[in-house]
Amino acid sequence: MARAYSDDLRRKLLEAHQGGKGTLAELAERFGVSSRWAWKVSSAYRHSGSMERTRQRRHGVVAARVDAGVRELVADKPDIVLRELQAALRADGRSISIPHLWRTLRRLGLRLKKSRSMPPSGTPKRTGASAKSSSPNSA
Repeated sequence: MARAYSDDLRRKLLEAHQGGKGTLAELAERFGVSSRWAWKVSSAYRHSGSMERTRQRRHGVVAARVDAGVRELVADKPDIVLRELQAALRADGRSISIPHLWRTLRRLGLRLKKSRSMPPSGTPKRTGASAKSSSPNSA
């Protein structure tokens, strides 16, 4: 994976552009970067007001902390529902969406169990006597 350009290069490009020393395409060629990158940096500067790039999130570290938290919560309360799991993680300072929780549980090999205390379905099952036959009538 390619490394990000330094904040110093971003600053020099943006200061040159603000100083009227050329268009973004000309400055990109002078500094040895793509014109698309120069446009992207300029747009980010207009939106944020900062010449420095935003720091990247460390997904591996965050995922490991979430995985450990999910394992612990499910071990403590095996019948926990997704909303409760999400609320417990949020209380620990880890915000995570319901779909991401589904993926995390699947990746960890943890399953959500059906509650045995639920009443049976009110819809009766079809029996052999009331079911239609799929075989043709014999003559």
